[in-house]
This record gives sequence, C-alpha cells and structure tokens, in this order.
Amino acid sequence: MSLHIAAKPGDIAETALLPGDPLRAQFVAETFLENPVCYTRVRGMLGFTGAYGGRRVSVQGTGMGMPSHAIYVHELINLYGVKRLIRIGTCGAYRKDIPLKSLVLAMSASTDSAMNSRRFQGMSYAPTADFGLLLRAHEEAKRLGLPVFAGNVFSSDTFYDDEPEAWRLWAEYGVLAVEMETAILYTLAAKFGVRALSILTVSDNFPLKAAATHEERQTAFQDMMRIALEIAP
Repeated sequence: MSLHIAAKPGDIAETALLPGDPLRAQFVAETFLENPVCYTRVRGMLGFTGAYGGRRVSVQGTGMGMPSHAIYVHELINLYGVKRLIRIGTCGAYRKDIPLKSLVLAMSASTDSAMNSRRFQGMSYAPTADFGLLLRAHEEAKRLGLPVFAGNVFSSDTFYDDEPEAWRLWAEYGVLAVEMETAILYTLAAKFGVRALSILTVSDNFPLKAAATHEERQTAFQDMMRIALEIAP
C-alpha cells in the first residue's frame, strides 16, 4: 500500500487509464468495465479495476496539475507495477478548426512547469508519447470516423493566466491545445521505462471562445474513453 493509493498488491492492472477527475474514473468504471472493484478512496481520489473485452484494466483519478499527477503516476509504476498509462482528459484548443468534443492525441508536450527545468538543471527536455499507443489510438479514431488531431500540446501549471492572450504564442508555433498533466506523465514514463499516451477531448476553444459544461466534462466525453480501452493491451 502506498501513501496515496490504498490498494493491495495485485489490485491494480498493468494498464491504467488516468482521468484527472475521480468522478470521471467512477463513470468509466461503472459504464465500461465488467465487475469493477474500487481499490482506493484515499483523499477522495477514486481508483477501480475491472475487465474490458476480457482484459483487466484499472482507472485511477489523479487530480489536477502536474504535481498531483506525478504522485499517482510514480506510485502506480513503482509500487503497483503499472506498465501502460493512458491519460483521458480535457484540453483547450488553440485553433479554430479544432472544434469542441474533437480528440487530440498528444505526440509531445511543451510546458511552463519548473518540474522538468529543475530535473534537468535548466536544460530543456522534450517529453513524447509512446509511438505504438499513439498509432493505435489514431487508427482507432479514424476507424470510428471521429475527428482527431495529433501534435504538440502545452502542459501548463496555470489555469487562470494573468495574460489571457498568452496562448497565441504557443499557437503560432503549432501547439494544438493546452492541458495540465501530459508533460510530467511522459517524463516519468520515459524515466521508468513504461508506455504512456494522453488522449484528450476538446472542452474549450480559445479562438472561438467556446466551452463545454462541467456535466459534459465529467460524463459526455466518451469517445476518448472507448479508444483508451480499445487500445489497452
């Protein structure tokens, strides 16, 4: 049992889906998994293990932001033997042609976080997705006829920015969308030799000033959930 996950050895599958919202974790478990069992409620950060297509899969809430996400990713890998981590979260699109509810696959992640700057002594590190998971997710989205975009995302430490137009600089350099966890997920996956991918649903569009409701963010974005479960080995 870890400090933040009250699971016993063997309770967690080698593939884990990682929503930030613990209620989204519960929704995934109750909607898609057979015989889901809740293995942790510590700090209200729910985690479940069940079956999908005959394969064991876990889904673990991680909270918002890279410091919280890093705690759960570190413990899942090092204390519970998780080998594949698939983030299912929301993002804000930086381009007009990326509409609400479309999918963004994070090939890589830029960031304003000091976590990696400190880790790499001021040098820049380029966190990237596992190519096999990325390719399978893209193929599955295309097979289902879903709008999907793949590219660089921006993992920010700031939700309410003092500079509301700062996003335009990232957009100018081809960044597709902003979110708050992918950079550290890919960094830790690389460090510990496991596979990771972020599958994101567009909940906001900055150029269009459009936004989804909180209810939609919690339960309506099911395409990314299905794709994550389908590509889970």
